[in-house]
Amino acid sequence: MKSRWKKYAAFVGGAIVLLFIAVTAVVYAIYFGYYHINGSRAAKYPIHGVDVSHYQGEIDWNVLAAQNIQFAYIKATEGSSHVDEHFTKNYEEARQAGLRVGAYHFFSYDSSGITQAENFINTVENFDGMLPPVVDVEFYGNKEENPPAPEEVYPQLQAYLDAVEDAYGMRPMIYATNESWELYVQEQFDDYPLWIRDIWKKPKNTEDWTLWQYTNRGRLKGFSGEEPYVDLNVFVGTVEEWEQ
Repeated sequence: MKSRWKKYAAFVGGAIVLLFIAVTAVVYAIYFGYYHINGSRAAKYPIHGVDVSHYQGEIDWNVLAAQNIQFAYIKATEGSSHVDEHFTKNYEEARQAGLRVGAYHFFSYDSSGITQAENFINTVENFDGMLPPVVDVEFYGNKEENPPAPEEVYPQLQAYLDAVEDAYGMRPMIYATNESWELYVQEQFDDYPLWIRDIWKKPKNTEDWTLWQYTNRGRLKGFSGEEPYVDLNVFVGTVEEWEQ
């Protein structure tokens, strides 16, 4: 009897060790970008893209574009005065590599919407074929724990959107996390195109989004900044819809 229990205990112990190794391997693969939880879902969409900032450092856009990438969004500005140091170079070279290109602004809750729009407009050239300008509405610093009241954000964000739409002649897109979408975007700005971030599952507001950022752990070749990963995105529609 003791021998049988010893064998059973050894079997259970071995199974636990194997399970631990398997779980550790999966966690490692996810954390270091070798496996994307949303990868198989995102693969169903034909149009793929990246969004970058100075964190990706120097980018070889020809190398990046050759890895099943059709579009790129480049960080241009933040708040009322900051301009991304790599924006101009990235904006030009991404276009030269044959990608569809757009620019985005990181929205500040601590600054006027009008002055933020002026910062973006003064920085970003409007060119034929430019993708719609994007405003990134998410939390930073301690804003997630202490989010600004929606009634304070609405007029400033609306002022920003109106000014940018007037300047570029096309409706801006709003980038949001699930949390910022629910608090600021869902009801007040639901008539604007939505770029949603959800790195754990397919977005629950499936019918409403235009772009989906499905991972922040993309392992692509062609850049050498302090950030070893790049955000990966898909367009919700078909190739024909993308061209339109």
